[in-house]
Amino acid sequence: MALPIKLISTDFDGTLFAEFENPPVPLALQSILGRLQDHGARWVINTGRDLSSLLESLGRAHLPIKPDFLVAVEREIYVRRDSQYVECEAWNRACAEAHRQLFERVRPDLPRLTAWVRRRFSATLYEDSYSPLCFIAEKNEDAEAIHRYLDEYCEEVPGLTVVRNDVYARFSHRNFTKGSALGEIARLLRVSNDETFAAGDHLNDLPMLSRDHARWLVAPANAVDAVKAAVRRQNGYVSQLLHGHGVADGLEFCLKRATVLGFVDLVGG
Repeated sequence: MALPIKLISTDFDGTLFAEFENPPVPLALQSILGRLQDHGARWVINTGRDLSSLLESLGRAHLPIKPDFLVAVEREIYVRRDSQYVECEAWNRACAEAHRQLFERVRPDLPRLTAWVRRRFSATLYEDSYSPLCFIAEKNEDAEAIHRYLDEYCEEVPGLTVVRNDVYARFSHRNFTKGSALGEIARLLRVSNDETFAAGDHLNDLPMLSRDHARWLVAPANAVDAVKAAVRRQNGYVSQLLHGHGVADGLEFCLKRATVLGFVDLVGG
């Protein structure tokens, strides 16, 4: 019988992985993901981390299961082939070129943007290989204010957006997000959004926590209010459990809701 969920997209930090828990990915979640993979589902870790940081943490977690795809920096796609993750070249090339052109437009405005932030806050401002303007605010209230200011600037520049997680944020291209990357993976696999599950906990997860990309939406109990509200608004599931425990709970809920005869017992066994 066909699986009701064929593609599973999970954020990493705070959703799948809780660094100070032992194990950092709950055994119940490992079991469900492994059983779904055994029956043909594909699993994506969809994160704001860069590839090397993600792979390091996955290695330290010693997971017996491996994701089939990785989305790094909310936009780069990698697929597992044997023991390696190789890039989806066409997507990643298009992504890199779109960002290069966009950031050329933005760069002349950076001095006034950074000056505005420095006059008002003690945030750390920096450039990295993924964005010409990143910040780390001292507290969430500061991050909110800086985010609002930069959002106003983004209205002047077609395609520009601010991607934020807690006190961390950076400029990015609006067309390359966790959501659009998930959509590309679904296209490659020929999986519909009705067969796709997504779970996340913070603002940068909102693009994939959308019925445009996934029918089955889940937020763990530690998700920020905006994420919980978005999931509820789209008839998704907000767990009362934290981190990966909440994702496991959400997967079980969605599978039961799908009412596929015999499959729920398989996953819950």
